[in-house]
Amino acid sequence: MKNTISTNYDAIINKLDAIDPVKYGRTRNFTNGAVTELSPYVSRGVINGKLIFDSLIKKGYKYHTCEKFIQQLLWREYFQRVWQTQKDKINADLKQEQSDVNNAGIPHSIINATTSIEAIDDGIKQLTSSGMMHNHIRMYTAFLSCNLGKSHWLQPAKWMYYHLLDGDWGSNALSWQWVVGSFSHKKYIANQENINYYTNHNQSNTFLDVDYEQLALLETPSQLKEIENLKLTTQLPITNEINISSDIPVLIYNYYNLSPSWRAEMKANRILLIEPDIFKAYPVSDQCISFMMNLSKNIDGIQVFVGNFSELKTKLSGQTIYFMEHPLNSHYEGIEDAREWIIPDAASIKGSYFSFWKKNEKYIKKKFELKEDQC
Repeated sequence: MKNTISTNYDAIINKLDAIDPVKYGRTRNFTNGAVTELSPYVSRGVINGKLIFDSLIKKGYKYHTCEKFIQQLLWREYFQRVWQTQKDKINADLKQEQSDVNNAGIPHSIINATTSIEAIDDGIKQLTSSGMMHNHIRMYTAFLSCNLGKSHWLQPAKWMYYHLLDGDWGSNALSWQWVVGSFSHKKYIANQENINYYTNHNQSNTFLDVDYEQLALLETPSQLKEIENLKLTTQLPITNEINISSDIPVLIYNYYNLSPSWRAEMKANRILLIEPDIFKAYPVSDQCISFMMNLSKNIDGIQVFVGNFSELKTKLSGQTIYFMEHPLNSHYEGIEDAREWIIPDAASIKGSYFSFWKKNEKYIKKKFELKEDQC
């Protein structure tokens, strides 16, 4: 998958306009499928799932032609709602303990792309070089790390989040828990035939080249036995002193909110707040920091402040502070704007994704039907 991740806002909107949800539905599980490349911008809050959903309706797509695409939008929203409601609880096994764990590290071969499974190693190399990884490869990597390598999911999930340009801790942590069975009813597994089929490889005679009955009984292969304990750190940018106009309010942007359209009509001090405490808890790579900084340039007049919220507040003169709701913003003080959701009712998040989808499918269909009635 070629990396064509721009940080220009017009180019991002052009990607939004170029979505082909029908082709996506047919090919999304293949590594050369019709992916949208919008996830980095959704994760950084430049655009959101509701904007993408509304664009499908405006373009006149029929519900049945883009159902698979909508389900993926709802998966992301579901994970976000779980993080919103469960908060830091997602940092531990959420529904039940991950079983058959013998270490809290990560296999050396995962970090170094030497698992001997070519498609996965290629995906890891792409991740570390470009910050992108196909969703199917993410599942395969988690399966190797945890279900065969016997690692607890937390450190491998943090390693992947560290590199991903579309790193979203809620989606990432809960996806890993889904793979290992601590947020689902069973563990995810895949054999070599499955991997070859979805990645256009033709590898054979690997430790995964067995049927599913044998795979379920497979012991940890030698390629996954060497374990490392990572110490991930983030190099934060060096910034100049900020200049605050005392007669206008302050809008706070951060790693999860870089929307140029958020309160765009308001005259305000616009501050990108980069908190060391957040990046100590959830470290990311230099590439991710650079991506954030370049995306922030789409916001007119934005200034960058490296420090915690309490430090920023001391530099203000009692102005009104606005910020966007997010689980990592619970310590902010001021006026909190709600995020936009496809499904506005947070109470509908109870239970599994399947129950979330079934509960809201009629609501989704009705949105498309209303557009049809207006035509």
